[in-house]
Amino acid sequence: MKACIIGRERLYPHQHNCRFLIVGRWPTFLLRSVVMRLAQNERVFRFELSCPYRMVEGWKGYLLVETRVNQIIEAAIEELGFSLVRVLYSGGQAGRNQLQIMVEPKEDRDMTVEDCKMISRHVSALLDVEDPISSAYVLEVSSPGIDRPLTRLADYGRFQGELAKITLRLMQDGRRRFNGRLGGVSDAGLIILDTSFGKFEFAFDDIEVGRIDPSEIMERFGNG
Repeated sequence: MKACIIGRERLYPHQHNCRFLIVGRWPTFLLRSVVMRLAQNERVFRFELSCPYRMVEGWKGYLLVETRVNQIIEAAIEELGFSLVRVLYSGGQAGRNQLQIMVEPKEDRDMTVEDCKMISRHVSALLDVEDPISSAYVLEVSSPGIDRPLTRLADYGRFQGELAKITLRLMQDGRRRFNGRLGGVSDAGLIILDTSFGKFEFAFDDIEVGRIDPSEIMERFGNG
């Protein structure tokens, strides 16, 4: 079953323009990225995004827009039978802002186009009411890719045995970036990573970015 990415462009006053695009078996957001072709003509989209700070009207001080949007939509997404993987808000090309919502089914199945359409409608309705972003933006709904982000402590246990890339907030042993194989989560709640230069343990809060390294997965897929 193919999965999808759905974009909803929010304009003012309250005009919507929806576009739907099937992007492959393991889709993520297609922004300013390259397309890698895999075996059997499957496609994977990879990207890099920044997370700018923005003023959220009605709240004291500065908050990440992602945090406020997460608070607004997470419970509703859970009720629909999905898990919220990540929210990203970014300035796009030509000054156009993007709000990316990454979700996955709680059941062990692929994300479908209909799933994306349903979630897009629910999320758009909630954001119209709460209005956490004062400027025009494009809303995109997608499922994770094979280089999926590891955004929860449970992710590091769930994907034990897979290769991963971890970037720390601060230096440890003279480096911030570590590549290796996930060894799960210790009894003390530390994330275990086996690297070519030793075993390391990290506190979840010390990790700035964690994601699956897709190289081994692509090899398995190519040989399958």
